[in-house]
Amino acid sequence: MANNFEKLENISKNFINSTNIVVMHDFFVDRMIRLGATTDIFCSLMDKARVGGGSIREGISTVDIKGGNAVNVAYCLARLGFNVTLFTVADEMGSAILNHTFSKLKDKVELVIKSGTHGLTTTFEFANEKGTCVNVMLNSVGDNADFGPDRINSDDELQILQDAKAVAVVNWGSNSKGTQLAEYAFKNSAEALHFMDPADFGKRKEEFRKTLTTIAEFTDVVSINENECNCLAQATGLDSQLIRCEGEYSHTDMKSVVRDLREKVGINIDLHTFMGAAGTYGVDTYYADAFKVIPRRTSGAGDCWDAADIIGYLVGLGARERLIFSNACASLYVSNACPEPPSMSQVLELLSNNQLVYRE
Repeated sequence: MANNFEKLENISKNFINSTNIVVMHDFFVDRMIRLGATTDIFCSLMDKARVGGGSIREGISTVDIKGGNAVNVAYCLARLGFNVTLFTVADEMGSAILNHTFSKLKDKVELVIKSGTHGLTTTFEFANEKGTCVNVMLNSVGDNADFGPDRINSDDELQILQDAKAVAVVNWGSNSKGTQLAEYAFKNSAEALHFMDPADFGKRKEEFRKTLTTIAEFTDVVSINENECNCLAQATGLDSQLIRCEGEYSHTDMKSVVRDLREKVGINIDLHTFMGAAGTYGVDTYYADAFKVIPRRTSGAGDCWDAADIIGYLVGLGARERLIFSNACASLYVSNACPEPPSMSQVLELLSNNQLVYRE
């Protein structure tokens, strides 16, 4: 194995046992519906509508899974061997789902479930007109939209924040109180790594730009995907956006946009896309290619990537090695026949078996 990853291989049990990562806040129950091409399903829908309705059975498969960025990040962190406290919201049925989901990892995960209505998502996965597999999600966010500081207010809960080594606030885009939550959580965990992944904020671009101004002084890193990167670039008045030309943009485009965003918002930016990952660390910018795999799913990779990115910061990986590690975790997830994140040993095996090429 390359010496650059020895910090991962040599993580001590004492370090892991003394490291608690707090993740908040969203929980969704997801129904994944896999379809054929968009034209096929639209034709079928119109045919059924013309005859007054009916069932479409051909070319469709469905699966129900636990979801929500916070739940997924917490699950991935636990699979990688780290201790996690998940703050979220659910009703009685949702709480049962969460407890069952984390039952095999219960020694690694503490669930702090606030009473309320969790979200529901229906995800359509299909091939677009270019033949690329995409997913479109329909969300009912429930009380995820109203998760503010008032839901984390007991002495025990504040102590969890104060003792955390990292605090991740994710899916700001679904939470009308996301800015207040991030500010509260980060201010009450002064010694922790402060990590944010906003998820889709396309309809709240200007609000999110203002949020970053509010939380910049106590936020260490913002993690975004391609779409979120373009939205943030637009909101900050940047021209350097990720425009696909014949299927992809260049790694220099990615490095350029994260550098420009870092200068605009004053927070380190980590960008993950189908092509690779780019990130800033102070004045320096880094890039790492994605691993070449055959993808079996189109959602969830970003949450797995975030979990690995957080761990990379905590164990002190170099910036480029952290991006490579995160890419490796995401690639193992999207290529797995089962929708299960990798263990640390699986990631280390992938890293040891691949010739890693660095690009400047």
